Amino acid sequence: MAANFTEENIRELKYRLEDAAIKCSERCLYQSAKWAAEMLDSIIQSDGYDTDPNSPMDITDPPTSTPNPYLPTRDTLEAVLEAQEAHKYLLAKSYFDTREYDRCASVFLPPTIPPISLSTSSPNPNPSQSRLSLTPQKGKSKASSFSGVKESRATRNPYPKLSQKSLFLALYAKYLAGEKRRNEETEMVLGPADGGATVNRELPDLARGLEGWFAEHREKGAEDRNQGWLEYLYGVILIKGRNEEEAKKWLIRSIHLNPFHWGAWQELNDLLASTEDLKQVVDHLPQNIMTLIFHVHCSQELYQATEDTYQALSELETIFPTSAFLKTQRALLYYHSKDFEEASHIFTDILITSPHRLDSLDHYSNILYVMGARPQLAFVAQVATATDKFRPETCCVVGNYYSLKSEHEKAVMYFRRALTLDRSFLSAWTLMGHEYIEMKNTHAAIESYRRAVDVNRKDYRAWYGLGQAYEVLDMSFYALFYYQRAAALRPYDPKMWQAVGSCYAKMGRIEQSIKALKRALVAGSYYADDPSQQTGGTAHGRKILDPETLHQIATLYERLGDEEEAATYMELTLQQETGGQPNLDDESDASDSENGDDQYTSATGGHRQGARGLQNDEEEETWHGTGPTATTSKARLWLARWSLRHGDLERADHLAGELCQDGVEVEEAKALMRDVRARREAGE
Repeated sequence: MAANFTEENIRELKYRLEDAAIKCSERCLYQSAKWAAEMLDSIIQSDGYDTDPNSPMDITDPPTSTPNPYLPTRDTLEAVLEAQEAHKYLLAKSYFDTREYDRCASVFLPPTIPPISLSTSSPNPNPSQSRLSLTPQKGKSKASSFSGVKESRATRNPYPKLSQKSLFLALYAKYLAGEKRRNEETEMVLGPADGGATVNRELPDLARGLEGWFAEHREKGAEDRNQGWLEYLYGVILIKGRNEEEAKKWLIRSIHLNPFHWGAWQELNDLLASTEDLKQVVDHLPQNIMTLIFHVHCSQELYQATEDTYQALSELETIFPTSAFLKTQRALLYYHSKDFEEASHIFTDILITSPHRLDSLDHYSNILYVMGARPQLAFVAQVATATDKFRPETCCVVGNYYSLKSEHEKAVMYFRRALTLDRSFLSAWTLMGHEYIEMKNTHAAIESYRRAVDVNRKDYRAWYGLGQAYEVLDMSFYALFYYQRAAALRPYDPKMWQAVGSCYAKMGRIEQSIKALKRALVAGSYYADDPSQQTGGTAHGRKILDPETLHQIATLYERLGDEEEAATYMELTLQQETGGQPNLDDESDASDSENGDDQYTSATGGHRQGARGLQNDEEEETWHGTGPTATTSKARLWLARWSLRHGDLERADHLAGELCQDGVEVEEAKALMRDVRARREAGE
């Protein structure tokens, strides 16, 4: 794509991003405005201007610039309405900027009494219906009290004649006023009222009003004059009402009308739970650079660190060479691929370039946590606190620091603070669940993980955490369901399949346990050859299979009474001491699965540190086996006994001698050697 970008294309891209930044800012969509402005600032310089501030320049003859053709409102009627409302708009926006949302809305719409409950009882008489179920259900969108224009054809436009710009600001202010009241009613994080019972009471009226507005425009044949902002707001309202399929349609409509509004792309991304969902949506999107950026971002969110993703990212980086957003996407791709060193280097560069940038800093702290880099984590926490101590990202960084120091109560306090600032901040819910597991508060951990998957169903760490929490409670059926959800999101992560196999074994379903563990072996082999795990064209990953998984499979075959197969897998376990790599072609079907950080290892205490055993590049290039370990020694002892039972006295004696040399199970080994000697003497 970058090769096809001419100077004219770059100029056009600059105009569109400038237009998006200004119009998003005018409509108080500050995060989208910030994203567009940062991308605009990072674009390659192709206009030939000298950007050196110290170079001599004739001030009387400044460079001429063409006015941005996208900034003026092209629709004549809209332009007239905007001009008439200009002063009122300034007043409304000033109220919005001071967080007086109801006053902002009342500038353009008839003022109403805020819909608040004055009683001390729960604002929702049936809270059990307000939480989205975590178990598989069909017709999830039926939970919505409003579900789209099709169901409300009789609804009429209740709003006065306003420009779309003013109407959007007023309705967006009403929506945020409702969200603010909902948060106030919810009160304490994980408190009595924080069970999903509180709702945004403005949503039904907003939905009906927008349905009427769209219906009127459709009847008048004026749909081609829509700008995309109200479609975006309606999509957000439908998401809040759990009508996700309808929300997708409206968000896609908004994106076609207004493709450089990043907020609409983000909302659409949150609705995509799998790569299949992404493939279905891509065909309906406009073919431009924003779709490519969206595809890279979605692939990263879905843990798809493929060659195509890296290639698309590299093409984008040639157009936006200094973009911190794209650098963050690359760092997160490395992070999901367990290449923590490379991810850490990228985040370090971003921090050096933009020391006050807090976006995604919580992910950087996760990486430093997994690496055990306590001094660096302390430094990042200090930098973030000095910049803004009341940002959710800062609270998560500080919480991770205290967690690394094993001060779990303090860590929970900071994660709660992050959630008080932003209830939808995913990292804080997941990390707080990890901390509660460490504190042996399993029920609080389960609730934290549930809230995490409510926020984002693609967070495999939360699904995995739910599985481990239920495993601690000896509820294997529930644990299995959640482990399977995690494995579906991360099908090439061996740890997910090991957890599934362990669950099946506890339930006595041995054949399925063996199948899951074989998938773990194949997944581990795939992980070693992952293109994202390559540096300079040389793959660096594990050269062996996991001995522990092989040994588990062997013991399961033994439980089935299949000693021949058990012996085969014990031999494979033993081979891993020298890096023996068996052929896994016969297991290749195990890599077929649905779409499933390594911050979390076991419920008995390995909180997010399982990946710390990752060798560095130099070690991995020369490392060819595990050497004798407790697991391989168990396999050696089993094989020695098996050889003795089958009359292979020489092999049994040799294996027992190796056990004595390793200093493992020495007494058992000596007893075996005595048995071998006695049988030889008896044979003579």
